Amino acid sequence: MVSSMDAPDIPVTVTPEQLAELNKQLSRMRHEINNQLALAVAALELIRFRPELREKMLDTIAQQSPKITAEVAKFSAAFEQTFGIKREGEQFGADQLSDKPVG
Repeated sequence: MVSSMDAPDIPVTVTPEQLAELNKQLSRMRHEINNQLALAVAALELIRFRPELREKMLDTIAQQSPKITAEVAKFSAAFEQTFGIKREGEQFGADQLSDKPVG
């Protein structure tokens, strides 16, 4: 389900530090997603060469999608917080953001 988002009504100023932190978080997200995709590919290769591991590897593959979704959500929350973007009916808590606040 896609919720509507309200962009700020006024221009948003982002400090160099905030921009650097967002870039760091984006880099971390890309790295984590790459790790999850690499695990899925490795699991598929194992299935190909060791069919007896099929069930275990399918479980491994199934676990990657929620991890990728969580990484994207974490970055999105930090991005939206930095730029003052509000989602209708949703508020992001500190537990959904990285340990290091932006700004």
